Order: sequence, then C-alpha cells, then structure tokens
Amino acid sequence: MKLKTFATLAVAAFATVACTNNKTMESGIRLENLDTTAVAGDDFYQYACGGWMKSHPLTDEYSRFGTFDKLAEDNREQLRTLIADIAAQENAAGTVAQKIGDLYNMAMDSTTRNERGIEPLRPLMKRIAGLKSNAEVMPLVAELSRQGMGSFFQVYIDADIMDSKQNLVQIYQGGIALGEKEYYLDTDEATAAIREAYKKHIVNMFKLAGFDEAVATKKMKAVMKIETALAEKSFSATEQRNPAANYHKMTIDELKANFAAIDWDTYFTTLGINDLKELSVSQLEPIHEVCRVVSQEPIADLIAYLEWHMLDGASNQLSDDFADEAFDFYGRTLSGRKEQQPRWKRAVGVVDGVLGEAVGQMYVEKYFPAAAKERMLTLVKNLQVALGERIDAQDWMSDSTKMRAHEKLNSFIVKVGYPDTWKDYSGLVIDPTLSYPENLRRANEFFWADMVARKYGKPVDNTEWYMTPQTVNAYYNPTTNEICFPAGILQYPFFDMNADDAFNYGAIGVVIGHEMTHGFDDQGRQFDKEGNLSDWWAPGDGDKFKEKTQVLVDHFNKIEVLPGLFANGVFTLGENIADHGGLMVSYQAFKNATAKAPLAEKDGFTPEQRFFLAYSTVWAGNIRDEQIRVYTKSDPHSLGRWRVNGTLPHIDAWYDAFGITPEHKLYIPAEERAQVW
Repeated sequence: MKLKTFATLAVAAFATVACTNNKTMESGIRLENLDTTAVAGDDFYQYACGGWMKSHPLTDEYSRFGTFDKLAEDNREQLRTLIADIAAQENAAGTVAQKIGDLYNMAMDSTTRNERGIEPLRPLMKRIAGLKSNAEVMPLVAELSRQGMGSFFQVYIDADIMDSKQNLVQIYQGGIALGEKEYYLDTDEATAAIREAYKKHIVNMFKLAGFDEAVATKKMKAVMKIETALAEKSFSATEQRNPAANYHKMTIDELKANFAAIDWDTYFTTLGINDLKELSVSQLEPIHEVCRVVSQEPIADLIAYLEWHMLDGASNQLSDDFADEAFDFYGRTLSGRKEQQPRWKRAVGVVDGVLGEAVGQMYVEKYFPAAAKERMLTLVKNLQVALGERIDAQDWMSDSTKMRAHEKLNSFIVKVGYPDTWKDYSGLVIDPTLSYPENLRRANEFFWADMVARKYGKPVDNTEWYMTPQTVNAYYNPTTNEICFPAGILQYPFFDMNADDAFNYGAIGVVIGHEMTHGFDDQGRQFDKEGNLSDWWAPGDGDKFKEKTQVLVDHFNKIEVLPGLFANGVFTLGENIADHGGLMVSYQAFKNATAKAPLAEKDGFTPEQRFFLAYSTVWAGNIRDEQIRVYTKSDPHSLGRWRVNGTLPHIDAWYDAFGITPEHKLYIPAEERAQVW
C-alpha cells in the first residue's frame, strides 16, 4: 500500500510521562512567538503565531517556511556535519562511509557535471529515440522504471488491503509530470498560466538536450497531448482517498484479457517479477487509457513522451543549466520560490534519500537520547487510554462498534525514534569512476531489486519503517495498524523537556492523538485491527459517522484560501478529523494527568490557554500564494492557518479557555460544532 494514498502522513513529536514536578517547570510558551495585539477570538492563528511569523520571514529559498521547516533546517545542518566529515576522509571501498562520501562529493561536483552536460543521459536518450514500433515501448518502459524513470503508471509491492499479512503487486496511475490532473484540465486564469509556463519549460528542456526550436515545440505538443489524455482519465486526489474504489484484484490472466495492448509477461519479467499469479490494478480507467495511448499514438509521439520523462526526472542530476531550468518552472513559477537551495543542501538531500537509514543510524547515535524512546511509549499509552474513554463516551456508536474500536486501539503497533534493525546497503555500489546520474540509476535498481527480493510473494514485514529516523514527520499506516514517530521530529516545538504538561500535551500530545485518530478517520475506520479493508461497524453507525464528519466538510469548504479559491473539505477530511480528534483526546489526557494536581497560571496564561497556544505554535509559518494554490490542489492537510482557525472553533474547551463569545469572528454556535471523537 502506498502511504501517500491511504496512510495519512501528518505530524509527530516527542513525549514524556506525566510530569511529577509540574510546579517547577516552565510554561513552554515563548512569548515572543505571540502577537497579543490580535484578538484571539477573531484570528487565533495571528494571536498565537504572529510573533513567530514576523521573526521568520520568507527567504528567497522558500515558498513556505514554518516550524516544520525550521526543524528540518536544524536537522539538515546536523546531517551536513556528519556527511561532510565522512566525505572529507579516505574511506575503504565498499564501506557505507565510502558510499556516503563519494555520493556527496559527486553531488557537490558541479564542475564535472557542467563539463559533461547531457552526455551521461545520451545512451538512454538514444535507446528511446531508437524505438521502431509501439510494441517495443513497454519493455523499455519496464527497464527504465527499474532505474527510476517514471512514466505511464507505477508498479510497487506492498500489503494487500484485503489480506494485510500478505504483500501484493500493485499498479497505480501515473504518467503526468505535473502530478494532479487539474493542472491539465482546469480553465481558470491561474491554472491556465501554469499550463502555458509548463509548455515553455518542456520546450526549453528539449532545446537544452540539443533539439532545435521547431523539433522541441513538436515534441512538447506530443507530450501535452499524451499527458492531457492520461490526466482526463486519472483519479483526482480526492477520488484516490477511497480505498475500495482504488483496489481491483485480479489474476494475471484477467489482467492480460482486460488490458491486452501490453505484453505483461515481458513487462513483469523485465521488472524481475516472475511467475506472477495475481495483482491489483488500483485504478482501471487510467490503465485502459495507457493501453490506448501505447497502442494507438504515433511512435514519434511516444518517443517524445518518454524522452521528456527521462529529461524531467534527471534534470537535477545534469549540468546547472538543466537544474536551473527545472527550478525556474517547478520552484519559481509553480511554487513561488525565488532561488534554489544551496548546493550543499541538495547534496545532503540526495545522500539522505539514497542512504537514509545509514545516515539515520549516525544521526540517532549522536543526537537522539535513548531515554526519549521509553518516555514516548509511556505518553502514547496515556493517549490510548484517553481515546478509549472518548470512544466509550460517544452516544451515537453501538456497543459492538465500540468493542471493535477498542480492539483496534489496543492493537496499535507503536514505533518510536528508529528501527530495531538497520537496512543492509551491502548490495548498493557507488562507483566514483561512473557519472553522477549513472550512480543514481544504479541506486534505483538496487532499491527495486531489494523491494522485489523482500516483498514479492512474501508476508508483510511489520518491522519495516516507511520513514527514516531523521525525518521531520510521522505517519499512521492502516494495513499494519501502526503509528510511527521518527527521532527527527522529537524536538521543540513539539516537546520541551523543561515545560509542564499543559505545553507538552498541547503540542506532542495532540500530535500523538492526531496519528491515533487516523485509525478512525474516514479512511482509517474502514480498516480493522488486522489492517484489512473490512466493514466492522454495526449497521447504521457508519451513516451516523458520515453525518458527524459532514460538519467538517461543510465548514472547510467555505474557507476561501485565496480570492476565488476555496479549501476542499472532502479532500482534507481525514486530516481535519485527525486534528479535531487529536485535540479532543489529548485535552482529555491532559485533564486526566493533572486532575489531582492542577497546574498554576504561568507567564500570564492558564494551563488550558497554554495547551491551545502550544498546539497552535506547531503550525506557525509563512507561505506564498503560489504554494497555497499547489497545496490546495495536492495536499490532504489543511493549510497551517486553518489547522488553527478552522479547527479550534469546533473545540468547546477553547471557548472556555479564551472567553470566546458570539461577538468574535471565529465563533460557531455550540449546536453547529463538529462532534466526532
């Protein structure tokens, strides 16, 4: 299962046991982060985050910069120290250190890449250009996909959502470089302008590859024709959130019969997948369209399409003129960034992407205290208790549904900090005598072969991590029913060892509750305790749940994020449920933890006020209009401003904490507030 599709990625943090010395601890609230000139009931986001936003203005490097990005920057500096030190040494061939050092040095060596230009890509471009017939296309696509080139659709191996203990080969839609179908189809002025800029970008990339203006323009038109056709049949980001509608298990014979335009035996054999018996085609219509395209479109157009996807995927591996052109469109035009990241940041990112767990092992050893792991597990348990209490308190759920919800809650797999077993990179060869793109293609082949060896025909490994320890994020995965909190995010502002429970439950507590609630959001609730897609709800309870959550859909649909552009309450529903549930669960856990020893006012704020301020600070950030538009189309999370101003007005305790009345702009009548978990 792809995490991006069903397992909602959100946020995570540190944790601690309930403090026994709360009275001696600090408030955790950094007063300079606030803007007390703002009216809390009119714009709580500005009130809680205005100071942080003022002191962290957007630089040219960023289209969005928030607390997550600040923490990622800090982590990146730490990784740079580790990696650069290794790269400066002589390292024995075949060691992890040699692989890290040589890859980093190649990523930093712009001189060599600028001298070589497109030459490292010439052999593959020649192979694509040499295609003589439509029948030759898909075997080459399979070969190139092993090397990391995306086109037409994606193939991966992960848990079967109907049989979660067993891995399954899965085909997933793809083939459009802009990612979301709306970029090809919407007719509003902003999207149309992006589409025209994309066309110019394609032409410019082909010209850099050595084609003249006329040929480059002709190839661009072929690319746009094919990508637009694929986009028309692709599922939208919202449609991809329905697990049942994105699962079609069939035998290999049924695949051949239904999608006969592709020689599947050759295709899968080329991928190293032999004797395939069954698989899932996640979206039928897009794959039918791929069959039409590869069998009916002129071979010259298919060549142009594959050439484009080769150039697009390799742009940052080639000379600076390719990287600059790619940034000009994807960074400047699409996202609003004004300059590229420094080369060292890009180089660290590449090493982190290829040798993530090796780098993570070093990161954990140097920067992550061992005691944090046990403390985190304790807090998770406290949140589980609180969520169980909230399940019991729901008057709209049948007893049998509550019982199964408890079973699922008690079955959570909890991962904190780092994996127990580190990934083996012995089969990965980084050869400094080869070009940078060649080494990255080799790395992709290593990871593909590794996935096939570990997963094809094998049971699901519940110890696998879908994020590296240094990642500033967290996730819930429904097929394993697990919540994961990597070490990289287990720091302030998510946790403050010197702060009392009001702060830590408001920050890290809500984050943990958020991930737990994903197990019971509009997607997660469809999976049982074993991770199987299964309706475990009593008759009628699912309808009641939909009625409850429709309040959030309607509320977020009304939020105008830019003039004429509204949030998508259906697309963001899972994350909005998790934010709401995370707040409700963690607030209850906070009250439980401090019931016998209530906290005092600190720094002018009550404990309850500090809880909500801590939550809000997590979402502090500045963002450009261009990036707002991108996120609204492609990100299932609401924008940071609305994770505060859109979510808190549905939390009764927030009204009590800050004295919010009907005269305030954010006020919602009690009877109109969401009541889910």
